[in-house]
Amino acid sequence: MDLPIKLISTDFDGTLFAEFETPPIPEPLTALIGRLQRHGAKWVINTGRDMASLMESLGRARIPVQPDYLVLVEREIFEHRDGRYAPVAEWNEACATDHAALFARVQPDVPELERWISERFQATVYEDPHSPLCVIAANNGDMDEINAKLDEYCKSVPNLTVVRNDVYARFSHVNYDKGTALSEITRCLGLDSSVVFAIGDHLNDLPMLQRKHAAHLAAPGNSVPETLAAVRDASGYLCRQTHGFGVLEALNFFLGAHKGGI
Repeated sequence: MDLPIKLISTDFDGTLFAEFETPPIPEPLTALIGRLQRHGAKWVINTGRDMASLMESLGRARIPVQPDYLVLVEREIFEHRDGRYAPVAEWNEACATDHAALFARVQPDVPELERWISERFQATVYEDPHSPLCVIAANNGDMDEINAKLDEYCKSVPNLTVVRNDVYARFSHVNYDKGTALSEITRCLGLDSSVVFAIGDHLNDLPMLQRKHAAHLAAPGNSVPETLAAVRDASGYLCRQTHGFGVLEALNFFLGAHKGGI
């Protein structure tokens, strides 16, 4: 069967997965993804989470299908092979090298940025393996101001950007995000963006919600205004339903006449 969608890219939290729903990932959605996989489509969970956090939540969700690829911390790619998720070495090694060089340049400036944030806001500021500066703000209003300060700083450092999701933010390299990782998977599969579907709800999904990465774009009904606007401007699909049921709605919309036979 010649599917109109051969690569499915779903954000996790707020899109595929609703923490307080039972089940957190709708059964009709996993059934559809499973049918698409059996007809040759590939599925990638494209998330800001790390491996341990994602695997724990997927385990609790007890879904009957497994993603073919993972994009973790918005940049690292893993492929499901022989019952495990193995790193896509060439991409991940380049990603690690480029981030190490970039963050070495940033590290001396981190204490001053931390002081600026701590003097003005009740925020948690820390370093982790993925960024020399991570911030959890008390609310979105505070994060708007912090984000503006960090964006201004990024102008002084080539290739540095801020990745934000709700009240969370961290630094990253401009060449590695949900969109570029999705396009790398597309390239590895010998596909092009015309057969790629991408859906997400928040600010860190914006890089993949572009037609250069996916021809079929969607946002669930619970998406933030910026994401809804981006998908609308790209002539994508705005779901009436939220979370996983929104993903199901969007997939059925794009599959169109094919859906009855899948």
